[in-house]
Amino acid sequence: MNMKKYQFNKIGSAFAVAAALLISVSCSDDWNEHYDASTVDSGTLWSAIQSNGNLSNFTRVVKECGYDLLLNGSQTFSVFAPTDDVLSSAQADSLIAVYKAQKAAGVRTDDNTVVKQFLQNHMTLYKYPVSSLTNDSITMMNGKYEVLTGNSLGGVALKSTNALYNNGVLFTLSRQLPYFPSVFEYLEHDKDLDSVYNFINSYSVYEFNAAKSVPGEIVDGQTQYLDSVSELRNDIFTLQGEINSEDSTYWMVAPTNAEWNRMVEEYVPYFNYHNQVAKRDSLVFASPRMSIVGGTIFSRTRNTDVALRDSAVSTVANSYLTRRALDLDPYYIYFKPFDKGGVFDGTESVTCSNGNVLKASKFNVSKYETFMQTIKVEAEQIQGIVETTNVNEPVTIYEVQPDNPFYNKVSGNTFVEFEPKVATANPSVTFKVPGQLSNVEYDVYAVIVPVLARDTLALEEAAKGSRFNADMTICDQTGGTTTRRLQVTSRNFESWSQEVDTVLLSEKFVFPTCAYGLADAQTTFKISVNVSTSQTATFTRRLRLDCILLVPHRETATEESAKRAL
Repeated sequence: MNMKKYQFNKIGSAFAVAAALLISVSCSDDWNEHYDASTVDSGTLWSAIQSNGNLSNFTRVVKECGYDLLLNGSQTFSVFAPTDDVLSSAQADSLIAVYKAQKAAGVRTDDNTVVKQFLQNHMTLYKYPVSSLTNDSITMMNGKYEVLTGNSLGGVALKSTNALYNNGVLFTLSRQLPYFPSVFEYLEHDKDLDSVYNFINSYSVYEFNAAKSVPGEIVDGQTQYLDSVSELRNDIFTLQGEINSEDSTYWMVAPTNAEWNRMVEEYVPYFNYHNQVAKRDSLVFASPRMSIVGGTIFSRTRNTDVALRDSAVSTVANSYLTRRALDLDPYYIYFKPFDKGGVFDGTESVTCSNGNVLKASKFNVSKYETFMQTIKVEAEQIQGIVETTNVNEPVTIYEVQPDNPFYNKVSGNTFVEFEPKVATANPSVTFKVPGQLSNVEYDVYAVIVPVLARDTLALEEAAKGSRFNADMTICDQTGGTTTRRLQVTSRNFESWSQEVDTVLLSEKFVFPTCAYGLADAQTTFKISVNVSTSQTATFTRRLRLDCILLVPHRETATEESAKRAL
């Protein structure tokens, strides 16, 4: 993983190499020690700034962006102003031009790079006078955290301090304060990452926050706000990780545009919803792209340096306790992430204000470790049964006891025994199959449990085999259904094992439509005992079922090599 660090310039049009260190600091709450100034100058921050001949360029930017109204009001601020020798007239002109161009293009004020990366980067709410004891972490108006000491802010030396006015404190800086992007912000400004940014940002909405807004007069019973603060909300942040937040630290593996486009083309056929599915077009567009993003974000709280030597656990991975309780596979967890072929291998690491972006020109997050999962239909989950025929009701669910030799050999240590309603009848059971992908080859299995798993003394029954057939009912493109009989070498399957037997029912079964992410299953699976009267001495009509498995087929290394050769 190559390391690179970036710093935004003040208008967000370029990057310069820099280091960003987040420093843990201690705070002093002793006000008398904290602030040793005793004089409050009359007037507002705005009057002080515009009358200071060494802040003329900063004054022009403040005025053009409308922040003179804030600094002339009753809200309290601390302003850290770069003087004219570090903010030239040409730089101010450039900032103003960019602000106006973005405003004309309809960019929200809070998203305007000049406001966010320059003005708000040099201002904070509340008064923060300093003393020789000051060593505080303060939040700038753009949400960035900076370390304030008695003589510096974010490592930038203070030229003057503690000019106290009616509505705040004015400082001057020896140079402009660098702006470091968050992980989300970096995606926007790196042109190699347009695709992933545009998709994530399409879920962004802004919600008004009255508590953080600056109130003005009340007109006709309605508060008029001098500064209306809206906060970004994004469902992907909620689900995957708050990569825009300065309060947490994340790593994100971000595919470059070429890799993004390659994967979208590969993944789109997996999400072919049938024509009757609500919001089909939106699902067809969003699902493959969400499948790329899913599992690419890692909280550094959970993924310490020591933990990452073994595995990287993404924010959407189930916890160990959940996986163990529900007998789940470790999806969205990547072992040996720095090794050759690992998820971090070959990435270029860019340091951001709240973590790192790992640019991936070769995306090593495997679909088999994320969204292309084994579908497990647990037979004991009775709510998943659609229909039974010739089955004695209620069905019996057995738990494998700890002293039984089959303990921990059955999924969840539970299975179902479907007993015929009458001795001469063959029972059948139909299950819902949720969440299948389209145009994916699945190997379909039934996991049959021997009677010994519930009764080690049932030796006569254990000597009999199981004989059954299986059908899959699937949706076509129009939403209509078709039933297919599953078979490998025969239309009937037999299990003679006195062990838990995983019986292959179909190899490389392909669904024409998908139900990924849908609340209602679009597919059903029917398993039917098929024992004639003359066969009852050899086969049992009782069906003991652990689960049905649909496993995405993975080519062997030999098969993959042969395909590449073709």
